[in-house]
Amino acid sequence: MRDVMAGDTLDQYQLDELLARSGMASIFKATDTLTGERVALKVPYLQFESDVVFHERFNREEKIGTRLEHPNIVKVFTPKYKTRMYMAMEFAQGKSLRAILDEKKRLDIEKALSIAIQVCEALIYIHGKGVIHRDLKPENVLIDADGNVKIIDFGIALDEASRRLTWTGFSATIGTPTYMAPEQINGRRGDMRTDIYSLGTLLFEMVTGELPFSDAAMHTLMRAKTTEAPFAPSRFLPDIDPGLEEIILHAIERSPKERYPSAQQMLEDLRNPSSVTPRDRSQVRASAGAWERIPQPVRTGAIVVAIISFLCLLIVTTSRKTPHPPSSQRSSSSPQ
Repeated sequence: MRDVMAGDTLDQYQLDELLARSGMASIFKATDTLTGERVALKVPYLQFESDVVFHERFNREEKIGTRLEHPNIVKVFTPKYKTRMYMAMEFAQGKSLRAILDEKKRLDIEKALSIAIQVCEALIYIHGKGVIHRDLKPENVLIDADGNVKIIDFGIALDEASRRLTWTGFSATIGTPTYMAPEQINGRRGDMRTDIYSLGTLLFEMVTGELPFSDAAMHTLMRAKTTEAPFAPSRFLPDIDPGLEEIILHAIERSPKERYPSAQQMLEDLRNPSSVTPRDRSQVRASAGAWERIPQPVRTGAIVVAIISFLCLLIVTTSRKTPHPPSSQRSSSSPQ
């Protein structure tokens, strides 16, 4: 067996074109020979097929995808049978939000709000299904020519319907520090407010072209997220609607208790930013100031422990040897 390439046939799919490669898989545009429909196939590299951890994570992502049905989420299909590990998905036209931001730096407020509203609607849906995405970032938001949004990549999502996986049960990618909530950096599993934080960061970047914290070295960014207040959007966009600035700041509060408690409540504000009254943030900052009253050596130690813990997770999951799973755990199955 070898890694597949454009021109190959994989079960009921004809691989037409290589769309992208990641560190673990290739994405192909393909044709379903049974229906004639275009699909996208995510095919892991052969070396990962025998990795039990990768296998479980990949299957988990597929199971989540097959039970989600929402216009702003890429649909995952169930093939008639499989002879190796892969995922068949809806073929979504368009560009990633990352590609768009790389081209335009920042977006018009109206367009940014439209994207944020659609992402928020998708979050309401998945949270209602017991799923937390946990990796919302520009690379995982696709936008077509008409401005329609599709969220992709549920690889590190939490799912109440699936067996719990620990952090060490994941591969090296356990989130993206730039968009991760502070509680994720501190090693917690997160909840719906974790996705709200990431959406707030996306909205901040879309309207200002900047990020809530300086884009510095990873350890510096992680320390800032867990100990400091973010920049205000008005620092970069002085004429921003105060209501919109409040929405963003509310979403990216360091403490989950201070954020929107649900995506539904954030959506209500996103639909009418001008009606949002800016909060007196002095009380929020006062509670955050409790950190500053902790002796400096204790604060430094806590920061070092958090950073080392995060880095250890990356090192352990990256350097682990590929195990040899029992035959019952292999991904390949013979066609019926």
